[in-house]
Amino acid sequence: MVLNSNKVENFSIPAVGATVNAVQMPPLEVHKVCLPPSKTTVQKLRHRLSEIFFPDNPLHRFKNQTWLRKLVFGLQYFFPIFDWAPNYSFELLKSDVVSGVTIASLAIPQGISYAKLANLDPRIGLYSSFVPPLIYSILGSSRHLAVGPVSIASLVMGTMLSESVSSTTEHDLYLKLAFTATFFAGLFQASLGFLRLGFVIDFLSKATLVGFMAGAAVIVSLQQLKGLLGIVHFTTRMQLIPVLSSVFHHIDEWSWQTIVMGVAFLVFLLTTRQISMRKPKLFWISAAAPLTSVILSTLLVVCLKSKVHGIQTIGHLRKGLNPPSSNMLYFHGSHLALAIKTGLVTGILSLTEGIAVGRTFASLRNYQVDGNKEMVAIGLMNMAGSCSSCYVTTGSFSRSAVNYNAGAQTVVSNVVMAAAVLVTLLFLTPLFHYTPNLILSAIIITAVIGLIDYQAAYKLWKVDKLDFLACICSFFGVLFISVPIGLAIAVGVSVFKILLHVTRPNTGVLGHIPGTQIYRNVTRYRDAMRVPSFLIISVEAPIYFANSTYLQERILRWIREEEEWVASNDRSNLKCVILDMTAVTAIDTSGLDTISELRKILEKRSLKLVLANPVGSVMEKLHGSNILESFGLEGLYLTIGEAVADISSSWKAQP
Repeated sequence: MVLNSNKVENFSIPAVGATVNAVQMPPLEVHKVCLPPSKTTVQKLRHRLSEIFFPDNPLHRFKNQTWLRKLVFGLQYFFPIFDWAPNYSFELLKSDVVSGVTIASLAIPQGISYAKLANLDPRIGLYSSFVPPLIYSILGSSRHLAVGPVSIASLVMGTMLSESVSSTTEHDLYLKLAFTATFFAGLFQASLGFLRLGFVIDFLSKATLVGFMAGAAVIVSLQQLKGLLGIVHFTTRMQLIPVLSSVFHHIDEWSWQTIVMGVAFLVFLLTTRQISMRKPKLFWISAAAPLTSVILSTLLVVCLKSKVHGIQTIGHLRKGLNPPSSNMLYFHGSHLALAIKTGLVTGILSLTEGIAVGRTFASLRNYQVDGNKEMVAIGLMNMAGSCSSCYVTTGSFSRSAVNYNAGAQTVVSNVVMAAAVLVTLLFLTPLFHYTPNLILSAIIITAVIGLIDYQAAYKLWKVDKLDFLACICSFFGVLFISVPIGLAIAVGVSVFKILLHVTRPNTGVLGHIPGTQIYRNVTRYRDAMRVPSFLIISVEAPIYFANSTYLQERILRWIREEEEWVASNDRSNLKCVILDMTAVTAIDTSGLDTISELRKILEKRSLKLVLANPVGSVMEKLHGSNILESFGLEGLYLTIGEAVADISSSWKAQP
């Protein structure tokens, strides 16, 4: 469509409810709205798939390279260790050894504690801090991610499996399901990475996770009252009311010795945490506190065991490396669906946490973490872990923070940590025989209490009420229903929010800002003034089958309200409706039909419909559907300003 340039001078632009003087407009050239370059269907499909699955263009390094260089780049891409290992130095090793030993002092007691949270043997927690970090050190792209068991995944696994299988009376079956769930979690995670489907985990919004983690932290903390109070018979349910009911129904089992020692160590751990939070340089205090507490509490129990009989301990732990568990994977039977479901839920949660933690610390050091590589690395390490007596692992925020503050330079810190855990497994596990359960409960409470982010919840309330609703639904769903259902409710609210934005997109009336060629929403900009005889409407979303009917009804309502306002204020009659399609990034056949139908409706009412600034893909579909032929020469413009100028000029030229 070729349009001649026109000049428009001295047309007035009254504001809403006010009369303004004429505004002198500079001459405007009307430009042609071009179609995008012609492409075949295969080329379009390839481009679209590339934009969806390869937004980072991972093959850009391979262009114009020899086969040898391509081989090297390929190894570096799939195995990041080949990227940093050639430049590794003794100085980097010293930093990694220090940070590795530091996080090992935190990982050992946490591994034992989180295994308890998942209703697993403490050795499983130690095993999970040995094999997975070694796998991640080869495949992972984050330099600071410290790998091991985490509280949320442990809690979810323990909760979901315990609903159907008892960890005490059906110990072997429970262990098989835990390993199988870990295998499916890893398979799911690795598949997302290989197929580059990482956007799936984006449905777990930050608002959802804030509420979920806060609710889980409260439940986990209350569950630890069993260890802190010395209760023997305690509910396995993970809802607020059953847990509190169990606490007060077993007052006769409370042990004052356990309470005194547990509260004392809990205060000690929380104090060290506060010190490190206020003074980050003293991070080592909170990092060393859990292991120090384990040692001190064990010594106290050993020294007072003849006088104190009410304190429960871990008991005997066998020495040795991870035994193979591939023969324990459960691929048939009535509980297979439970293992798969548990694996998917824990896999999504652990993947979300691991990638978020990795990207957080990468941004602090100004380097990139490839999300798809991380999915593959975390997935493969969980699959390998399921065959070596490990359960679900990922990057831990607390251990990664310690790793970062301790000066870690590469993933070698994970190797050092794994070596320290290996020494513990081979020689030191019998020393945990008299470690009291109360110290594990105190360590868990200290770790999960940091997951309650009330400031983030308050910010959600201030910024986005729907996000806050998702947060609250997640929080109370976890507290009063169950962990997986609470998470499902929150995801449902988040998906509803997406559907609401898609099906009910924003529209608005635009006005002209005097002295410029800028048009803005008249309700937001007080100096934006409506153009006489024109109604300019912006549509701020793609036009799909899901919102096309709504948009047609909403646009007709804008037109009716504009005509009523014109009549009540004695202004010039409405003659032209301009749709600003700047933000319409896509359109389907239903949207095209809506545009065509809208034009016919307005034509019957002697109103002209004009489209302004359609993007390339929209322009291509408008052209391909032959709709533009019905619009005529004055139906499509590059900008709103050109549309107003050219159409006003044509009106003046009419006799």
